[in-house]
Amino acid sequence: MRVQSDDLIALRMRVRGLRVGGRRPAGAALAGVHGSRFRGRGMDYLESRHYQPGDDIRSLDWRITARTAVPYTKVFHEERERPVVALVDFGPSMFFASRGAFKAVQAARLAALLGWAAVARGDRIGGLLFNGGHRELPPTGGRRGALRLVLALTEAGAVSHRGPVVPGGLSHALGRLRRVARPGSLVYLISDFHSRDELTSPNLALLCRHNDLVLVQVVDPLEQAPPPPGRYPVTDGERRGLLNTQRLSDCDAYAEYFARHHAAVQRLALEHQLPLLQLGTEDDPLGVLQAPLRPAPRAGEAA
Repeated sequence: MRVQSDDLIALRMRVRGLRVGGRRPAGAALAGVHGSRFRGRGMDYLESRHYQPGDDIRSLDWRITARTAVPYTKVFHEERERPVVALVDFGPSMFFASRGAFKAVQAARLAALLGWAAVARGDRIGGLLFNGGHRELPPTGGRRGALRLVLALTEAGAVSHRGPVVPGGLSHALGRLRRVARPGSLVYLISDFHSRDELTSPNLALLCRHNDLVLVQVVDPLEQAPPPPGRYPVTDGERRGLLNTQRLSDCDAYAEYFARHHAAVQRLALEHQLPLLQLGTEDDPLGVLQAPLRPAPRAGEAA
């Protein structure tokens, strides 16, 4: 099954009541429905603090200044909109499924749901799609923003999965994402994480400084447990091979490989205190998005 635009557009009817959000308040510069991390002249008084060079002199708190003989300024809480950005992996390993839909199709569905939910709340939606090349979509509001994302997802999902494997694909995409995700953005990273490398963690750290991130690992049942002993034909659409699970040693090696992979993804989330969701090829992406976001516990804390 390939990514279909009609399928992604129809998801608009399913997002009623769906809330997508992270742990920080928003930080973009447009009016909206989220509290901002930025503090400036808004409607709600927040606190007074020592005057600092560059502060607006019109916000001086003259009462405290007169009482203490030290200049104080008022700080206000502004309401600002929050951009939502979907980073979606369309690398070769995403064009696979033993049951359900291709991982790429599931990733596109989840990203489309994010888009429709974001614009329904008055937020902007952007994206970065990578499959050897990169397609950058700066956050845009309204139906236009959601439909632009749907079109890009459909086009990326139509690219042949036999394309080249680009070293550092995920890390490179994260580096470029910093140009798309402005400070205060909510970023969903949707991937199977098979293209991660030693630069993935440092790039995540840079993004985490000013944004909320949610990791979504897309998995197939065969990546969670080997099939029963047997000989299984496999193909990449061009070449054919045989997966032999009749020998116990091969099954053990198979299970060990994927166990290491899943543990590495979990460590990545734990290291940066990021929520980690898992989306299977047979799952309903809406149900995954409705799951509560719980950051990985810090060392020494209970899960």
